[in-house]
Amino acid sequence: MSLFGLGSRNQKTFRPKKNAPSGSKGAQLQKHIDATLGSGNLREAVKLPPGEDFNEWLAVNTVDFFNQVNILYGTLTEFCTPTSCPTMTAGPKYEYRWADGVTVKKPIEVSAPKYVEYLMDWIEAQLDDESIFPQKLGSPFPGNFQDVVRTIFKRLFRVYAHIYHSHFQKIVSLKEEAHLNTCFKHFVLFTWEFRLIDKGELAPLQELVESILQC
Repeated sequence: MSLFGLGSRNQKTFRPKKNAPSGSKGAQLQKHIDATLGSGNLREAVKLPPGEDFNEWLAVNTVDFFNQVNILYGTLTEFCTPTSCPTMTAGPKYEYRWADGVTVKKPIEVSAPKYVEYLMDWIEAQLDDESIFPQKLGSPFPGNFQDVVRTIFKRLFRVYAHIYHSHFQKIVSLKEEAHLNTCFKHFVLFTWEFRLIDKGELAPLQELVESILQC
């Protein structure tokens, strides 16, 4: 079983996995990610490889982290329901409301599964938009690319925050806590390396984030 494999029992994704951008250096960079992750050194795995384009590195990793959260949440869909999670929370102090600025301009309160559905639909739309995530070799990234990536990572963090606060005991009972912790550690180290999430956004899991960064 690979570092980020869940095994056949739980190979259920929330939605189909995305592939790395094909026309760019995506495939090569994906191989680099797989090789460095295999070494077990996550701090080294997140660093921009020498000579590589920063936006290319962000793009292939954004797809990778989307897939990781997709798989993790997929193991919980039968437990994270409108009944068990009527709002998208991360503990008693934090509640997230959905808005995408286009179809939903004013934040609305929705259940956690509906929030994650909206969130993943929105991310998938960004990943599929070639004007944002270009597929062809040499196609330029847009001027707002890094802002879009930051929003994606900020929203993916909210899924982790909900899982840890509302479903960690279920993760433990499924014996997936080591996988969850490794995925989240990788996520934190990557977003910290490139300052992709404001510190205030990390507050729901502040102690866990700090323990990861101090290791």
